[in-house]
Amino acid sequence: MQRTVVPLLLAASLAAATAAAATHPSGKHAMHGGAIPAYIQAAVDDPGRSEDREKDARRHGAELVAFSGVKPGDDVLELIPGSGYFTRIFSKVVGPKGHVYTVTPQPMEKYADDTKKLPETLKNVNVAIQPADQLTVPKPVDIAFTSQNYHDYPDKFMGPTDPAVLNKAIFAALKPGGTYIVIDHVAQAGSGLRDTDTLHRIDPALVKQQVEAAGFEYVGESDVLRNPADDHTLKVFDPTVRGHTDQFAYKFRKPKGAK
Repeated sequence: MQRTVVPLLLAASLAAATAAAATHPSGKHAMHGGAIPAYIQAAVDDPGRSEDREKDARRHGAELVAFSGVKPGDDVLELIPGSGYFTRIFSKVVGPKGHVYTVTPQPMEKYADDTKKLPETLKNVNVAIQPADQLTVPKPVDIAFTSQNYHDYPDKFMGPTDPAVLNKAIFAALKPGGTYIVIDHVAQAGSGLRDTDTLHRIDPALVKQQVEAAGFEYVGESDVLRNPADDHTLKVFDPTVRGHTDQFAYKFRKPKGAK
């Protein structure tokens, strides 16, 4: 009976936490009470996002895009955008004077069918397929953004690609003062890279250490995706936690004096 009761209790806790998050004031704020800028709210409310809107309560697109600091006219690098949930928001925010450069590493190209279709409806979006360890952009960008895929880079199927190589490439891609956002599923404290391939999770402390080692300054964290009901022991695709995992969202900055 215990094997049945525990998942049910966890599922109930997750549901309660999710319901609370949906009604929490953070649903209308970026981080720690900061208001969502009007241009981001307009992008989120765009009729072209009708299919994405049902995901907003759990993915917190408005809050996380606001957390990135993006504004009209900016250039954005987005890693592995998948179906384009965040891409569509970034595209509307930066507008015709900005651009969104999406990059999918070659080992993940088989999952990029939806990504490749994004420029059909988003004219300021570019799609590139590149070697995992050779990330480049046509011009320096204001924002670099990756959601739920930083943990993939050190795994065997990605080369593996040393996170130091990835972070160095992103550092080079950003303008001085540019912002780097890393969102991923939380692994147990002290686990390092142990769970990246099995549970698809990574230790946030290690991510912070790796990104700072590339020369970035840590700016802060948004807690809109945190879920204390997730004990970090289950694979992120387990039905009792899928869509409601505990996730960290870190903001880093390339120093203004850096080249």
